[in-house]
Amino acid sequence: MSDDDPTAVPVTGRAALRADCANCFGLCCVALTLTRSADFAINKDAGTPCRNLADDFRCGIHTRLRSEGFSGCTVYDCFGAGQKVSQETYAGRDWRTAAGTAQQMFQVFPVMRQLHELLWYLTEALTLPAATSLYAGLRDALETTERLTRLPADELAGLDVSAHRDGAAALLLRAGELERATVPRRSRRGGRGADLIGARLEGADLRGAELRGAYLIAADLRGADLRRAEVIGADFRDADLSGADLTGALFLTQAQLNAAKGNAATKLPDSLTRPPHWQPSSRKPVTGR
Repeated sequence: MSDDDPTAVPVTGRAALRADCANCFGLCCVALTLTRSADFAINKDAGTPCRNLADDFRCGIHTRLRSEGFSGCTVYDCFGAGQKVSQETYAGRDWRTAAGTAQQMFQVFPVMRQLHELLWYLTEALTLPAATSLYAGLRDALETTERLTRLPADELAGLDVSAHRDGAAALLLRAGELERATVPRRSRRGGRGADLIGARLEGADLRGAELRGAYLIAADLRGADLRRAEVIGADFRDADLSGADLTGALFLTQAQLNAAKGNAATKLPDSLTRPPHWQPSSRKPVTGR
């Protein structure tokens, strides 16, 4: 649809797809289940407020989450679903003062998160020069997803996102393939769902690699070149990205960066931010790719 079409659905911008905790009712601290592990210090059922949630919906240990055993909280990203549900779907009515909304709101939140994550990927796909042949389909998928985010709460609570997500996933897969194909002598390392747990990839040339759904847990990626590598769904938990180049990495998310290690020398896309727990650069990036 053109910008002048009065029936066009307003599309959420990238800025609104980032978490804004100040405008959320602490939904991730209530709606989600926590399982005691290295990531969470407690067990908590979905619908039960975390013991650290303050009266103003802020985290009482926000600056100490990692030291207090809640590193999983610093990794999680709602893609802006929290403020969308809080301020738009429920028009600023919080689950404490409007208690009748609580159960439904906690059902709506994870649905909205899935939709907002999809909006993030579709928005990026529409910026890929090699995917122009897919733009019409991508725009339709984006607009449909946007419409779904604006459904009334009762419809959102019962929405099955799977079928819609699967259709969009096929477009995203093709968009990634087209963009990676533009990389001369692209890397053949990895592969969809590749097991690269603990892999020694320091200084590796991974330009244009397919790392969709790859397991990169604790991988050594210091100084690696990940430009135009497709990383949608890749697991970067404890991967060392110090000095790595992630500019132009396809479908990279803030949650993936939050789960990894890195430093001031790590190069990031403009749309993402350097996690506060990353360390200052203590060594020169690896060269000689």
